[in-house]
Amino acid sequence: MGMSAFAERILAGRWIAGPEASDAIRVSRRLNSVNISAILNYLGEDLKYRGEIRDAVHTYLHLMNLIKSGRINASLSIKPSQIGLSINYELARYNYSYLAKAARSYGVFLWMDMESHSTVNDTLRMYKSELRNGNVGICLQAYLRRSMDDLKDMVRLNGTIRLVKGAYKEGSDVAFPTREQITKNYSSMMGYLFRKARSRHFMIATHDPSMVLLSLKLEKSTGKKPMYAMLNGIRNNYASRLARREQVSLYVPFGRAWIPYASRRLREEGHFSLIIKSLLERQDLV
Repeated sequence: MGMSAFAERILAGRWIAGPEASDAIRVSRRLNSVNISAILNYLGEDLKYRGEIRDAVHTYLHLMNLIKSGRINASLSIKPSQIGLSINYELARYNYSYLAKAARSYGVFLWMDMESHSTVNDTLRMYKSELRNGNVGICLQAYLRRSMDDLKDMVRLNGTIRLVKGAYKEGSDVAFPTREQITKNYSSMMGYLFRKARSRHFMIATHDPSMVLLSLKLEKSTGKKPMYAMLNGIRNNYASRLARREQVSLYVPFGRAWIPYASRRLREEGHFSLIIKSLLERQDLV
């Protein structure tokens, strides 16, 4: 077995559900059996060919149908650059509106992932265009210096926010350069959500036990009950224990375009050691 095939086999079994939508549904059912919901993402980013973009849109529509017909507890998360943003804003906006409308009809919640800092303005612009219609959420990345201001804007508009640390390599002019600074900003943004968000419907997405513990303390002091999320295959045992008392989702990617995703996760600040540890440990859902 070649190195790429060996890596694919490991990743597909641990982080990635598999190449097909049916694999994502299979993993979702297993998560649902232990009271964990799934956030499904079709792998593929920075798509520059309209045929690839149409395929991505159709894959998400197919997933909506599978989720509804199978009564699966799952939401979807799309990337701006896989629905047309790498070509132009209008194409991405059209596809996002189309998918958001379809998701509402299927009763499937639709998240928008956040990518590199150069796409943030257009991504937020797209999200705001559908926010008033409901059933959509946005990811904000604590590693970006601008994200606290974006968070305040989204809270003012009553947006549904999934707070993450971030997985892209950026310059220190736009992003905090150290893990400690990113964690500090994440903590500040989380505190703002608990204090200022009008809705309890926000998501704390982290593998950091200290941030989860802080969030649980904020739950007690504010009375708000957020959702929690982690990446599939990193700390599944921890997620399943947390799911006994909280709403927990695992982010489950699927598809054949696994190399950019895996490479980015391996480069992410603080994630390399987590990933290596996850490969050495059993990740059973208990």
